[in-house]
Amino acid sequence: MKILKVKNYDEMSRKAANIIAAQIVLKPQTVLGLATGSTPIGTYAHLCELCKNGDVDFSQVTTFNLDEYYGLDPTHEQSYRYFMNKHLLTKVNIDLSSTYIANGKAEDVEAECKRLDNLIEEAGGIDLQLLGIGHNGHIGFNEPSNEFVKDTHCVDLGETTIDANSRFFENRNDVPKRAITLGVKPIMQSKKAILIANGDDKREIMKKALFGPITPSVPASILQLHKDLIVITPLDL
Repeated sequence: MKILKVKNYDEMSRKAANIIAAQIVLKPQTVLGLATGSTPIGTYAHLCELCKNGDVDFSQVTTFNLDEYYGLDPTHEQSYRYFMNKHLLTKVNIDLSSTYIANGKAEDVEAECKRLDNLIEEAGGIDLQLLGIGHNGHIGFNEPSNEFVKDTHCVDLGETTIDANSRFFENRNDVPKRAITLGVKPIMQSKKAILIANGDDKREIMKKALFGPITPSVPASILQLHKDLIVITPLDL
């Protein structure tokens, strides 16, 4: 584990974007694992700027997103497909057919989960995985549990997660109660992972995740076992 202490959110976002861009320059056919939420928005903005300036070429890149709300159409403004298109995918020169996000309206959710796992395997695994962390320690939507779930699956969202995401919806009752998420296997098998975290409200969970016991009650704690993890944060840990 390498921890990069930065001054602020913008420096965190810039460093994460530069590492991702360097990965693409070194391997144009890179497979990226991407995260949603407010934390990576700055990283995506910097990547868009790098692409606009001709410093990075996304044309051969493949992406897989960590998660998607179950029950939301991809065109819904709070779906993660909509989020990714808005903040990154339609602003860089990537082939949208090479960007994979779970179908939140899939009739057969188990088949959809298996489809994503198979696609990641066929792509040779994830080269670089970008991660945020939830207030309850979730990565993707791998919620606190009694066990680590290795494969992509549909999960019931915890109350902490629903509360945190309710700010994006008109009222709390509109927040989907389930989501499709990659399991810990593709995350842990990624060749490199970047964990970004910002805000004082994330300090305690970051300490638990990075320095506490490895336990499924703090899903991000499994990252302590990752073979190449870079943590970028302005937080004092």
